[in-house]
Parts: sequence; structure tokens; C-alpha cells
Amino acid sequence: MSAATKPQVKDDYNEADLPQFEPMPWSLKEIRDAIPARLFKRDTALGLRYFARDLAMSTALWTAATYIDPYFAKAEVIEKFSPIGAEVARWASWSVYWWFQGLVFTGIWVIGHECGHGAFSENQWVNDILGFITHTFLWTPFFSWRISHHRHHSNHASMERDEVYVPKTRSDLGIPPEKEQWEPLDWDELFGDTPIFTLYMLVRQQLLAFPAYLLWNVSGQKHYPKWTNHFDPNSVLFTKSQRGIVMISNAGIAFMIWGVWKSCQIWGGANVFKYYGLPWFLVTHWFIMITYLHHTDPIMPHYRGKEWNFQRGAAATVDRPFLGWQGRFFLHDVAHFHVIHHFFPKMPFYHGPEATDYLKAFIGEHYIWSDTPIFKALWDNYNSCQFVEDEGDVIFYRDKQGKSVRRPTDPYFLGKKSTKVE
Repeated sequence: MSAATKPQVKDDYNEADLPQFEPMPWSLKEIRDAIPARLFKRDTALGLRYFARDLAMSTALWTAATYIDPYFAKAEVIEKFSPIGAEVARWASWSVYWWFQGLVFTGIWVIGHECGHGAFSENQWVNDILGFITHTFLWTPFFSWRISHHRHHSNHASMERDEVYVPKTRSDLGIPPEKEQWEPLDWDELFGDTPIFTLYMLVRQQLLAFPAYLLWNVSGQKHYPKWTNHFDPNSVLFTKSQRGIVMISNAGIAFMIWGVWKSCQIWGGANVFKYYGLPWFLVTHWFIMITYLHHTDPIMPHYRGKEWNFQRGAAATVDRPFLGWQGRFFLHDVAHFHVIHHFFPKMPFYHGPEATDYLKAFIGEHYIWSDTPIFKALWDNYNSCQFVEDEGDVIFYRDKQGKSVRRPTDPYFLGKKSTKVE
């Protein structure tokens, strides 16, 4: 008997009896016609007001933060709180600054994301200039990322062509085929990670996944050449005509490297980290968490070959009430109304709530929404979404026991049909 197999007690799981999924039948035009044309209009002045609001909040937070250390160093404050109490209050105040500045920075990144789609303004120059400034400030190579992100939207949920969050297959992970009932796979041997190790891997994903994707194509398409990245103008990600704007993106990141180095010389590395560095880490955490939960869930399908089309891929996303009112206010609804964004990336975010109502009314059960608390959803999905099968044109994630929560209807289902008596 191999190390990956061992006798187990048969459970009640029967894949044939799982809830069935029928791929969406409508054309993109039919869906678009169900949404009023006015909701596709972009208002540059309104977008700039949102951006100005973000800048004002960020400046106010930064100004307030400059008083934290001097205030808690005053003798009368130390006497009032005690030395330990004053230090605790000081760090508590910094934590409030980091939390809200991280959210505001993320909202600014979302503005750049809108610009990348051309959803901010009818004027492409406005989109390009503002997107370049906001994303460069937050260490995102704007034009390079815009190119790959556009390809992601154009091919989302396609196993062959999507750019990011491409599921690993059974063979990618070296998982052998299913055994017969008397010799099932030993899933504990294959996925027997401790909760502490799983938490470590999840934190690593949250803080490093985006830089790793930009630098090494982590979670991107497996058939890309080794060393594929967003900074090489000759990368397979770009065409020859796009090399110039890739260099512009690189120049922006080089300027940020110089700017942070110079700031550390002037104000000190600790201060640069407190005012800017830690909020930036939170930006990375928030938008990785948002995008991961948008595109990774056991109930959402992935497609191969001719079964994929743009609108099916767009529907394979999920809306979540991310951070409640804070997500709506600071993050410009980027998580609350993401499904409509995948259908129509040029629709401005402030029309997302109303447009989503029309979308839900038209596509019905194909619209996916989840109110699972986001940190619970992150933990659950990280454990539940392990791999997909090597075969099949409509497929779903499997968990650490090799189980799915949904299966395609019989024309797409490769397993044995149900023997359940209705």
C-alpha cells in the first residue's frame, strides 16, 4: 500500500448527489441590454471629487499622526497615564492611524484601478496620468499591471488563458487518481498541514502575494516561461508595441525607490515605515484579500475550451459586504459590487450598486453573493479551494479531502450518475 493510501471508513459523500450547476446561457449583449445606458456613463468631475476626498482624508490622518509621539512624551501626559499607560495609548493611537490610513491608501489604489480600466474618465489622458500617479505611489507598475489585468478580465475563469488565481490541478500537486473504496487516498498524508502552518502560509499570501505575482508570476499561468514578470519589457506578457509604456512604469517604480531612500535619509527609516510603510503593507493585504475572495470560492466554476465565454467567466465571481460601511466608504465599493465590474469593467464604481440590482434581476441564481464574515471566508476558502481535476470542461474546486460542494449538470459531469431514488 502506498504512503498516499490507507483503509478508511466510507463516509456519506456522493459527488453525483451534489447540487448541480448549469452554465449561464445568455449573451453579453442580452445582459447589457438589461441595464440602463445611463449607468455606463463616466463623470470625470465626480471621480475627481472622490479622489480629492481620499487625499484630504490621507492628509488629515498624516497631520494627526505627527502629534502622536510628541503628545505622549509630555510629562503631564505620562503622569496622567503612567509611563506604561502612556506607551500603550501611544501605540493604540498609531494602530488607529495605520488602520484608517491603510484603508484610505487602498481607496486611492482603487481609483488607480478604475483608471486602468478607463472607468474613471472619458478622457484617456486623465485615466493614464492619474492611474500612473496613484499606482506608482503604491508600488504598482501601472501600465504593466494594466496590460495583464486587462487580459485577466478578458479571460477570467478560463483554465487556459486567465492571468491570475489560476487553480492548481490534481497533477500540478502530484495527487494520484482516486482509488477504489477499499483503498481511498490518505488525504491527511497529502494535505496534513497543522493550523499554525496554514495560518503562516495564509499570512505570507496576504503580505507577499502581489509582489510575488509582479516579480515571479506566482499564481499566474503555468505555461509562461520561467522568470516571467511585470518589469521585463520583453516579457511574454507584453507585445513589442507595449514595451515603451512598460519602461515608463519601471521608471515610476525606480523613482519610488529613490524617493523612499531619500526620505529615510531625511526623516529616518522608522518614521518612513510608521507613516508610509505599514499603511502600504495593509494596502497589499486588503486588495489581495479582496481579489482572492472575489475569485476563489468552492461554489464558483472554472471552464475549459469551448465551454468558456466572457459572460460565464464574469459571473464566476462573488460580491461580499467587505468590512461593512468601511468597505463601502473607503474602498469605493470595490468588494461589495465586483460581479458587475467583471461584466462591464468600464462602468464607474459609483454606478455599481444600482447596476447590480438590474444584473441580479436578469441573471438570477447565476449572481453570486456571500455574507460570510470575510476573515472566516478567507480561512475557509484557503482550506476548501485546493485543486481542480485535470479533466472536465466545467469544474469546481476540491478541498483537502478531495471533495467538492457542487458539480456540473450531467452533460458536463464526468463521474458516475446518481443512484439516489427521488
